[in-house]
Amino acid sequence: MTTLDSERTDHVGRAIILTLITVTVFGVQDAVSKILVQSYSPFQITMMRYWGFALFALFLVARQAPLRQAFRSKVPLWQVVRGTLLIADIWFFALALQTVPLGELQAIVIVYPLLVTLFAILVLGEKVGIFRFAAVGVGFLGAMVIMRPGGVPLTWGVFCGLASATLYALYIVLTRKVSRVDSAATSMTYAAVVGLVLSTGLGVFFWQPMGWTELAMTVLIMGTTCAGHGLMVFALSMAPASTVQPFNYFSLPWAIVLSIILVFGQWIDPIRSCCRCRDHRGRGSCDHGTRARPQSLGHSSGGPARA
Repeated sequence: MTTLDSERTDHVGRAIILTLITVTVFGVQDAVSKILVQSYSPFQITMMRYWGFALFALFLVARQAPLRQAFRSKVPLWQVVRGTLLIADIWFFALALQTVPLGELQAIVIVYPLLVTLFAILVLGEKVGIFRFAAVGVGFLGAMVIMRPGGVPLTWGVFCGLASATLYALYIVLTRKVSRVDSAATSMTYAAVVGLVLSTGLGVFFWQPMGWTELAMTVLIMGTTCAGHGLMVFALSMAPASTVQPFNYFSLPWAIVLSIILVFGQWIDPIRSCCRCRDHRGRGSCDHGTRARPQSLGHSSGGPARA
């Protein structure tokens, strides 16, 4: 442990609150992204998202100190790797929803808190007690039960979801690592600029004109991106990564709520099955095999999100 590490004071309570807010913000972002990518390329949406994020990050940092100072990282290579991991995570998540509904995909990628705990030990040298491991493990098992006892059919989208979870876990751990020596402003600036360069380099080849409604939704995605990543950086600067990770499991019920009520009308199978059993009680029938049924809002249900 470095001297800087020992001098830094953790604020676990604040970090947990910020983590819960971050989960909520990212849930809204995923739901809105899913709507957009059913008509537009996820690479275009990701590119436009980073336009807004980069503009916001640079403006915010410039108000506090010269931009040149924000780029003065003590670990620039780690910052570039971190930004690359984030954009790759977003691309894999976007591709996954071409075959996996939002709620079930969240149940797949929810493995990332467990991965963060493991990577925090390997990369950061954090000491994780048995109770913290138990909290992460119980949350993971609960997510799998909620997802579906029968399991999700193995498609390429499932593997994209697992890749997304792994990359995001590494991104979180590296965010904690660089926060030991760099400010939150520096971390946000590098994430924004690296993502801007990579996303634009690919996204320009998938450009399509947008209507006013879609542009407004894109602006909402930009706002949630800025808020979510800013909150996460601050949370990870206040407490160990392995401490806040169990609270990321709240992303699954939030994704289910958004899928059912706000956007797609999709129910994860055990929930729908229980409802069917209750509705058919007394009639001797129960459909335990019902799959999530999308309710289109003028679009098809399958498309990538988190873009």
